[in-house]
Amino acid sequence: MSGTTPPPGDPQDVPGGPGSEDGSTPGGGAGAGSGIRRGAALMASGTAVSRLLGFLRVAVLIAAIGATGEAADAFAVANKLPNVLYMLLAGGVLNAVLVPQVVRAYKRHDGQEYVDRLLSFGFALLAGVTVALTLAAPLLVSLYAESGNAAQQALATTFAYWCVPQMFFYGAYALLGQVLNARGSFGPYMWAPAVNNVVSIAGFGLFMLLFGDVSSADGWSVGQVALLGGSATLGVVCQALVLIPFLRRAGVRYRWRWGLRGSGLGRAGTVATWTFVGLTVGQLGYVVVSRVASAAPGAAGSATTEVAGNAAYDTAFTLFMLPHSLVTVSLATALFTRLSAQAHDRDVAGVRASLSSGLRVVGLFTLLAAAGLVVLAEPGVRLVLASQPQGSVDAVAGVLVAMALGLPAFGAWSMCQRVYYAYEDARSMVPVQTAMAAVVVAGTLLGRALLPSTSWVAAAGLSMSVSYLLGTLMALRAVRRRLDGDVDGARVLRTHARATLAALAAAAVGVAVLLAVQTVGPDGVPGALLQCAVVGTVMVLVYLGGLRLLRVRELDQLVGPLLRRLRGRRRP
Repeated sequence: MSGTTPPPGDPQDVPGGPGSEDGSTPGGGAGAGSGIRRGAALMASGTAVSRLLGFLRVAVLIAAIGATGEAADAFAVANKLPNVLYMLLAGGVLNAVLVPQVVRAYKRHDGQEYVDRLLSFGFALLAGVTVALTLAAPLLVSLYAESGNAAQQALATTFAYWCVPQMFFYGAYALLGQVLNARGSFGPYMWAPAVNNVVSIAGFGLFMLLFGDVSSADGWSVGQVALLGGSATLGVVCQALVLIPFLRRAGVRYRWRWGLRGSGLGRAGTVATWTFVGLTVGQLGYVVVSRVASAAPGAAGSATTEVAGNAAYDTAFTLFMLPHSLVTVSLATALFTRLSAQAHDRDVAGVRASLSSGLRVVGLFTLLAAAGLVVLAEPGVRLVLASQPQGSVDAVAGVLVAMALGLPAFGAWSMCQRVYYAYEDARSMVPVQTAMAAVVVAGTLLGRALLPSTSWVAAAGLSMSVSYLLGTLMALRAVRRRLDGDVDGARVLRTHARATLAALAAAAVGVAVLLAVQTVGPDGVPGALLQCAVVGTVMVLVYLGGLRLLRVRELDQLVGPLLRRLRGRRRP
């Protein structure tokens, strides 16, 4: 994800996607299509539970240290560092390299030995880098945070010493999880973050009970820092360790094996190098976003208006990622193993069909989700920030709207990335990632120069949305050349155009219903819950009706199996 960072405690943006049009698997077995759908459903359920717990985690954390204050921004910078560093140094490399390599390995007689060497090298690399970066915590905080508040900077650095070690366990989680995915065991990887969230919620809740609401960066004791930072890190540790029993169940018997000579990792190393280059470029863009976000509250001076900073950015990003995680990641992860096999077998028609189906199905979800996030931004944020003043809610909601506009393009860009990864061609992604990072940097700095500080983070979110659109267009053009000049573009475009009309109609009706409910309904959290329930339901019905009216065939593909199952259960 060029220019962005995932919220703590959730799966990274991992490869995968939906089945082909008829549910079969080109180049696969007869039941592969249904297996992919079952895997996607299992992952989606795990992600849904994890995300719901994640929202509770955010709500408890905000109740303890606020959403826009000094302490909140200090913790946000420190706790996102392991996520950013993981993405930069390990996460994307693992996503690009591990699944294709493991899929190929298990087709050979010495496959487990190869996987053992790959895991051993990965664990050793993660350990060394994690130790070095933990020692460099002060430099990292200075890089990602631009703050004139010495107490806030010192608190962020102290938190970083507790949080940066999460990087090793995020990496271990990804290594083990990708091996499970390659073995066809998708569920544990998506359910494990729920354990993380439960542990974090318990720790943050205990902090709130013992110390109350602490929003200032001054006067933090060692115990307070240890409880808050330690709870976040302990959650990630548990997230990684919970996967170990499932490895044996999947038939993986890992042994430590060292030595890369003759292991066939040379090609994997080349892919990893170019993936690292691309991610470095993307994260340079995020450094600018983080520094501008950290400077925004201070630039507001003595103004009473709540100003979005890094903590507000993280909260908005958590909401933004919900539909992406529930649909795009779940469907994409279930497909990526098949995409890798198709690319290895040079099945161009199979790759084209998988990409087309993925783009169309993901588009149906993300267009509705984007409309829903824009219309329900304020009540949705109010549910998460139940204990915060209206100013904080408005600040986060503005950032969420700017991000939500790019959600459909983000889903499409994620699907295009999977094709690059399937072909182990990370090098060709670097120009795309460079252009995307340039848009993020230019848009963020332009917003800082021209807009009041209250809009700086929203401008960064909008620039990210534009970058996703640019990245999708550039990637599709490059992928089109690889797939013999055809990505089924006309069909994909028709589906998106019709779904966009349906989403706009749903948004228009949603705004009207929202205004009516706000007029007659209660205020506060009960009112926000009522607004989300009523308006969300109406928007979904209008959207589905629009898709049916416009004869979007993918709707039958998605809803048909569910309707047949419901009819079957009603029969005596």
